[in-house]
Amino acid sequence: MTATADAHATPTSPVRVSGTIRYWAAAKAAAGLPEERYRAATLAELLAEVRLRHAERPQLLRVLGVCSYLVDGDPVGSRDHAAVELAEGWTVEALPPFAGG
Repeated sequence: MTATADAHATPTSPVRVSGTIRYWAAAKAAAGLPEERYRAATLAELLAEVRLRHAERPQLLRVLGVCSYLVDGDPVGSRDHAAVELAEGWTVEALPPFAGG
């Protein structure tokens, strides 16, 4: 394993890397903060970690379910979140729907 490899990674599993999720609009209000740091290998893993950390915030969990996501500036669109791999230093933007958009 390399120095950046996560202790939970196996030769067949992706490596968990550090990055930041940024919450916008209703997601920011529901999270109670603008951004957080996490370690994750995929967008699906990141969102599972966010849901676990914020289990006591049902409004955030609802908002995350309707958000669009950008990963390092690229729209995720309809891609399977488990297939969206994260690179070291990633940034995920959680963008809830908003009026007029």
